[in-house]
Amino acid sequence: MKTLQCGRFALDLSRPLVMGILNVTPDSFSDGGRFNRVDDALARAESMLAEGADILDIGGESTRPGAPYVSPEEEMARVMPVLEKLRGIGAPLSLDTRRAEVMREAIQLGAVDLINDVSALEDEGALPLAAGSRAAVCLMHKQGNPDSMQDRPAYEDVVAEVGGYLQRRVRLCLDAGIERERLLVDPGFGFGKTLEHNLALLARLGEIEKIAGAPLLVGLSRKSMLGLITGEQLPAERLGASVAAALESARRGAAVVRVHDVKATRQALQLWQALAQS
Repeated sequence: MKTLQCGRFALDLSRPLVMGILNVTPDSFSDGGRFNRVDDALARAESMLAEGADILDIGGESTRPGAPYVSPEEEMARVMPVLEKLRGIGAPLSLDTRRAEVMREAIQLGAVDLINDVSALEDEGALPLAAGSRAAVCLMHKQGNPDSMQDRPAYEDVVAEVGGYLQRRVRLCLDAGIERERLLVDPGFGFGKTLEHNLALLARLGEIEKIAGAPLLVGLSRKSMLGLITGEQLPAERLGASVAAALESARRGAAVVRVHDVKATRQALQLWQALAQS
């Protein structure tokens, strides 16, 4: 049985896992401001677990294209009270951050099972911090920074370049003492990619996993590429496309799908799994 060693938990990867998104920010692209009060965040976390979430992903900084700068202090003020309240909830907690300072505080709190880092532990001090913890790590590829990454993204071969970057980051983690069983990789859909780049990555997910040498986490929920394809301008109205994207990601090998709409995604995956087993 293939497992992900995820802090306090060993997660079975024989079926795709659902990661529920909990943004405790005022400006996330889809649900900014809805859950940035602690009580609202806790209620949302409990709701997602009831709907079938396997992991909760808590983030205090929006990394959407054009997102403004948030200080580490402000990010910690947003996420730490929520993590502290959730650490006894009985489910794996993922911290969505790219800053070593924030990682350190959460690790010391004993409230992080997975570090979900859009910068793949490039922040100074992040790699040894992760290596010295029990937390799993998701390494994501991005081109550029959130404030400008969608200006002019360019690649000669997006699959080879994204896969090669992730492969190098995996090797650095292994050399630092992070076991392979604690690693996930994320192609970074929408992080310095055009629609054509994103579609190429989705179509060739299996190649990326093979190059990188770690299971895949895929986050396509409500993203702008789905809006471009469907013509739906409002992120919250992209449910059908989001569920289809999660299902296709799982079909192409994703071990974890990161979503806003847990219940609908779980139902689609359950049907797909039942058909596969019949």
